[in-house]
Amino acid sequence: MAVACRRRSGGTITRARRCTLSAETFDHAAPAGAGPVPRWRAALHRAAPALGLFAAARLTGMAVMALWAWHIGRSPRALLAMSWDSDWYLRIAAHGYGKVLHWPGGVVQSDLAFFPLYPGLVRGVSTVLPVAGGTAGLLVSWTAAGAAAWGIHLIGERLHGRAVATALVLLWGLLPHSIVLSMAYTEPLLTAFAAWSLYAVLTRRWLSAGVLAALAGASRPNGIAVAAAVVAAAAYEGYLLLRRRREPLRSDRRIWAAAALAPAGWLGYVLWVGTREGDPLGGYFAVQKGWTSRFDFGAGTLRFVRTIVTRPMDLGFTMALLLTGAGVLLFALFLLDRPPLPLLVYTAVLVLIAVGGSGFFESKPRFLLPAFPLLLPLACALRKARPRAAVMVIAALAGLSFAYGTYVLTVAEMAL
Repeated sequence: MAVACRRRSGGTITRARRCTLSAETFDHAAPAGAGPVPRWRAALHRAAPALGLFAAARLTGMAVMALWAWHIGRSPRALLAMSWDSDWYLRIAAHGYGKVLHWPGGVVQSDLAFFPLYPGLVRGVSTVLPVAGGTAGLLVSWTAAGAAAWGIHLIGERLHGRAVATALVLLWGLLPHSIVLSMAYTEPLLTAFAAWSLYAVLTRRWLSAGVLAALAGASRPNGIAVAAAVVAAAAYEGYLLLRRRREPLRSDRRIWAAAALAPAGWLGYVLWVGTREGDPLGGYFAVQKGWTSRFDFGAGTLRFVRTIVTRPMDLGFTMALLLTGAGVLLFALFLLDRPPLPLLVYTAVLVLIAVGGSGFFESKPRFLLPAFPLLLPLACALRKARPRAAVMVIAALAGLSFAYGTYVLTVAEMAL
């Protein structure tokens, strides 16, 4: 029989006592006399219902989009594999960096704005398997989305139990912009590395956390949020060790190694682009300015919000405003729950980048997709709700997700 091994304490998880038998170590459904099941397999067994619901949600969303795409004479595969940024990533995977677009007014857009890990993985898959770049991109994204869902479940289970973890994964799969999780985009890859890195921090696997954070940083610009979380957690752990005035131990060195590794992926690419552009520290940010992307502490966001509320705008911009506002509100609720430090820092940095960044206002909800901890208050509320009310909420979210995902991919003319 499983023995309870965790308790909540001030928003952090502490061990009440060591347990020889725990749900994280053995699969208790194993036949009598059989050897212990590996920890990863037991965890996968516990996550299976949540992963099944997540897959059902995403497959249904893709099916709805595909039916409408066929109705209007468009290819569902092309929409999923080669829309907007996907086309840039696939070109990098096939030909490397070097594409530059020159627009009237002196605007220059370079493919150096796109981080390298995803196109590198696409190139690797298309080299090993007999598939085209678009299919390889979808395989990478779908695999990453499944891995992300499993990592999210592990975090939710550790903090609040399996029921909340299942709700958390399902909510993530039913976000209005969750169609992106089924596309050749980088959000699934970032979320996968982020979730597993954060779980590694929570379980004190420091070297794994640092390596995964470095990979997250090589996936997307806002992957720096994972590095910030690992560094903050390592710094706090180091502070506690200094207070205890202990001699350095091997485990202590792993903490500092994790802190050093975590930002390596993000910093490495930013410095490489800067060196290539002739300005090691500012070159990458100059490239981003060509895409109208810069961090101005929300000044550009506020200007665009005024435009949205005073002029008729495309539905996508209005939805972006509503969804970004909902993200900020969920962050406030998330703070009230006093979450563990790494989750707090990770989510805060993602929200700060999304709200404080200027340019591509319509993409802000997509930028918040990796911020899955924002959904923890909703997942806890669903766990406490009556079954009928919970089903109604999930059904409403599913309808919105499937309809809006179809709209942004087949009807809307704005960038996703």
